[in-house]
Amino acid sequence: MILNRKHKIIFLILIALLPLLLGIHLFSGEINIEFKHFWNAIFQFNDTNTSEVIVREFRIPRMVIAVIAGGGLSIAGLFMQTMFNNPLAGPYILGINSGSSLFVAFSVMSGIPFLTSNLGTISSSLLGAFIFGMIILSFSYLVKSHISLLLIGIMLGGFASAIVSILQSLSDPQELKQFTMWSMGSLQQVEFEDLSIILFFSMIGAISSLFVIKPLNALVLGESQALTLGIHVKYVRLALIIITAILTGVITAFCGPIAFVGLAVPNLVKMIFKTQSHGILMLGCFFIGSLFLISCDIIIQLVESSIHIPINALTSIIGAPFVIAIVLKRLA
Repeated sequence: MILNRKHKIIFLILIALLPLLLGIHLFSGEINIEFKHFWNAIFQFNDTNTSEVIVREFRIPRMVIAVIAGGGLSIAGLFMQTMFNNPLAGPYILGINSGSSLFVAFSVMSGIPFLTSNLGTISSSLLGAFIFGMIILSFSYLVKSHISLLLIGIMLGGFASAIVSILQSLSDPQELKQFTMWSMGSLQQVEFEDLSIILFFSMIGAISSLFVIKPLNALVLGESQALTLGIHVKYVRLALIIITAILTGVITAFCGPIAFVGLAVPNLVKMIFKTQSHGILMLGCFFIGSLFLISCDIIIQLVESSIHIPINALTSIIGAPFVIAIVLKRLA
């Protein structure tokens, strides 16, 4: 990965912005907390100190998941856009999040106490993402065209959405409310103890991503050209599906579906860096995706005393006009 002078300047700016926004995020809650409590919450935690409990159980997990979700969804979206050669592809295009939604709907509306708990919802979401990911993997062996795989993913998503609609029509108001709140997306459901699991799966996805940089650079030229360069396109497609399933599955499980991050951010990164080198694009997606979601959550925290805005709603409000602009640019 060779960085020119412009890329180095951009990354220096992003690297400087990230800790700045992280600091603003940590101090943006309604309750004012001194810096020493942040330090103690990590290294000398006292569970009888209210400020330290707030930092450890709420603010740190919320900040960490904002970074992971923003960066992970953006990288997964980049993979799908390259794989399908379509700037309007996103990390949820294969229907993996639909599997999570379907299984969460089953768990929430089952009435079984464990399944309706926070742990039960997360477990159901992970299971749904895994099963639908395996289904997509199975179909990837059977179909030769990535367009066919795209259509299968869309149909699976439509099938799951139809089942979810039926379950919603049969559910009672409390169950329907719980599922609706999950589907709006939230960064507030993650607990400090969950971070080890989230970081573990995220590291697997991140490390695996390093091995597909060269094949992705070749795929930009087209599948036929990639084959002549010695790239086994089918294996690359499998790797991209697995990595996307890992990243989107764990993020959706703990945060619910978060719209437009994985769709808008990769396009923004390509516009800023003006390169097809996926090493640079992946790094750019991580930083800009993280900064975008952290910024959205800072806005949510600043106005939450007056109005509660779901993270999914705010990312859609910001991301939808950007995607429309991309469509209009392609039609021009």
